[in-house]
Amino acid sequence: MADERLIVALDFHTADDAKKLVDELGDEVNFYKVGMELFYSVGAEIIHWLKARDKKIFLDLKLHDIPNTVAGGLCSLMNLGADILNVHASGGFTMMKTAAQALHDEAAKRGVACPKLIAVTILTSINQAEWYGALKISEQVADFAKIAQSAGLDGVVASPQEAKLIRDTCGENFLIVTPGVRPAGANIDDQSRIATPAAALANGATHLVIGRPIRAAQNPREAAQKILAEMRGV
Repeated sequence: MADERLIVALDFHTADDAKKLVDELGDEVNFYKVGMELFYSVGAEIIHWLKARDKKIFLDLKLHDIPNTVAGGLCSLMNLGADILNVHASGGFTMMKTAAQALHDEAAKRGVACPKLIAVTILTSINQAEWYGALKISEQVADFAKIAQSAGLDGVVASPQEAKLIRDTCGENFLIVTPGVRPAGANIDDQSRIATPAAALANGATHLVIGRPIRAAQNPREAAQKILAEMRGV
């Protein structure tokens, strides 16, 4: 059975490229992230295709707008059947609370399972030198996590470097989805706050979002297997 702590990012322009990677990874991977690049290109087609293959989906569109607009957008996206949806924590407590309540109400009305809703804290491409906030990045991430939890969200997206602080702050029953995960020796690309898969999990991450180290590998299936082997040790 695939380790659902691993979420492979399908950062492609075309459905064909995404489908090729999914087919290549086969039963090694069961959870995929569909972000702006792919969704804005092909729309719901790729979601339906993945669901038909019993794959789980993190639909990473990072909604950020006034509360009612975000709530309505999430209720529309719920039709697609994604397992995780997200918003930006910087939208504020009221936006997140309104969104979470609307999503739960809509799921209850339809008699379906409610997708998990998580909040993006601070993008993993941002380092302390370019951060414009009054607080240190780690402090701001922890603050966002506390606000998201109090607003009724299921977790956050944060770098693996802040995972332990979030776990200590928010307790055990809180999702911590971490991009910026790089196996030892891999290129860091445009990420700044990174960690290895084992370190991210040891710090308290519940899910690892990994794209280029698998997608750009000569043998993606073998690359995924190596990452999964490292994860099994934690």
